[in-house]
Amino acid sequence: MKNGDFKALNEEIAILKKERDAIILAHYYARPEVQAVADILGDSLALSQLAATTKAKVIVFCGVHFMAETASIISPDKTVLIPVENAGCTLAESVTAAGLATWRKYHPNGLVVSYVNTSAAVKAETDYCVTSANALKVIETLPPDVPILFGPDKNLGEYISLKTGRKMDLWQGECYVHSHITGDLIREYLQRYPNADVLIHPESVACKEPEILQHPRCFVGSTSGILKHPAQSDKKQFVVATEKEAITELVYQYPNLEFIPITTEHFCEYMKLTTLTDLRDALRDNKYVVTVDPEIRKRALLPIQRMLAIK
Repeated sequence: MKNGDFKALNEEIAILKKERDAIILAHYYARPEVQAVADILGDSLALSQLAATTKAKVIVFCGVHFMAETASIISPDKTVLIPVENAGCTLAESVTAAGLATWRKYHPNGLVVSYVNTSAAVKAETDYCVTSANALKVIETLPPDVPILFGPDKNLGEYISLKTGRKMDLWQGECYVHSHITGDLIREYLQRYPNADVLIHPESVACKEPEILQHPRCFVGSTSGILKHPAQSDKKQFVVATEKEAITELVYQYPNLEFIPITTEHFCEYMKLTTLTDLRDALRDNKYVVTVDPEIRKRALLPIQRMLAIK
C-alpha cells in the first residue's frame, strides 16, 4: 500500500471514530500501521484494564478474538468490534471448558488458573485469570496447599513453577511463536551479541531452563515488561525474544538504541490479519460485533475481576 493510501485511510478512520464515539485498542503484535492509528497500545493486561474503564461507546479491538471477547465480558454495555472475524489464537483454542470441568471432578477443592488467552467458555470454568504480566503475583497469592491447574500455556506454567517452587498441573498448550524460542537459540544470540541484553517472553520454551533465567544478560518479562527494560539498562543493544512486532514500539520509545529480532520467520499470523482497510470497514459497517452469552459472561467475569484486582 502506498503512503497516500495510508494517509487517506487514516483520515477516514479518524472521522469514523469520532462519529461513532469509538476507541481503537491494538496489541503490540499488530501491524505497525495499525499500531500507529490506535488510541491505546498494550499487552493483554493493559488492554483488559482499559476496556474496563473506557467511556467510549464502541471498542474496536485490533488483536485476536479472545481479546475482544474479554472486552465484551468486562463492558457488556459497549459495542465491541473485531475487524477480522476469524482472527483466532491457537493457544486459546488448545484448551476446552469440558477439559477444565473434568479436572475439577478429580480435584473438587482445586483452583483453575487460566491465561487470559482463552475463550469466554473457558473463563467461565476458571477461578483466576492471569496474564504474563501478573501471573507470578496471582500464583503467589493462592493458598500453598491447594491443587492448581494452570493453562493453557505449559511454558509459562513451567516458568512460574521454577520461579515460585509451586507444583501445578499444567495444560499442555503453547504459543507457536514462542515455542521456537529455545534455550539453544538464546545461547546462540548471547554469543553472537556479547554486549546485548536478551529480552525474553515467559511463554518461550527457553524459560524452562534455570541457566537462562539466571543469566545476567537475560531479562524475562511480559511484553510491557520488555518495553520498560531498556530504560532500566545501560546497554545500547537488545535482542528481542518475542513476537517481532514488539520492536515497532521499542524503536519508537528508544530511537537511539538497537533492537535485534531473534526470529523473523516465526510471527503471529493472526495478529497480522487486521489491516487498516479492515479497521475502516469495522467502524463504517459495524462489523464484526462480539457478544458473549449472558450466563457465560456472568461466570467469566469473576476470574477477570480477580485478575484486575491484583496489582
